Amino acid sequence: MKHIFQKGNDQTKPTLLLLHGTGGTEQNLLPLAREIDPDANVLSVRGNVSENGMPRFFKRLAEGVFDEDDLIARTEELNAFLDEAAEEHGFDRDNIVAVGYSNGANIAGSLLFHYKDALKSAILHHPMVPRRGIELPDLSGKKVFIGAGTNDPICSAEESEDLKSLLENAGATVELHWENMGHQLSMGEVKAAAEWYNNL
Repeated sequence: MKHIFQKGNDQTKPTLLLLHGTGGTEQNLLPLAREIDPDANVLSVRGNVSENGMPRFFKRLAEGVFDEDDLIARTEELNAFLDEAAEEHGFDRDNIVAVGYSNGANIAGSLLFHYKDALKSAILHHPMVPRRGIELPDLSGKKVFIGAGTNDPICSAEESEDLKSLLENAGATVELHWENMGHQLSMGEVKAAAEWYNNL
């Protein structure tokens, strides 16, 4: 997968896995990583799916309707890529914190839904529930930050609450942070995520 790897100053820190929103690239969230932890490794990945020329991490059938088969296949692909990238770049595979926005947050959520040890923790900005009606792996010890907008037209407040409940029922510790915003990523939300990360 097309990606950027930036080696951090402190190898005891997590590697930040950056996952962009629809139409983004591996460049988009680099400033976010500096806000969260300027000393950590950064692995920023570009989605392998193109929707009318816009990079995404998996296909969708309509706004808010995921192509579930593609989601499962792309989640598996990303998980395998993380194994390869850890070997190639020499970082700890068991110490990855995902930072995803929108479509990127959805694939990060899908990693948690499908693989017990894909991620150590995750910062999910405006995610949806990736899949319903499946049994999640044991996520005990995992910590998840969900950033949500009270007026988000794409991701309802109920969706955010559902995702929190599903993750908590699987054993994860979840912080749900609200901003009086829509689907855009606000500085307040980024700062709240950084504060949460610093208490991991």
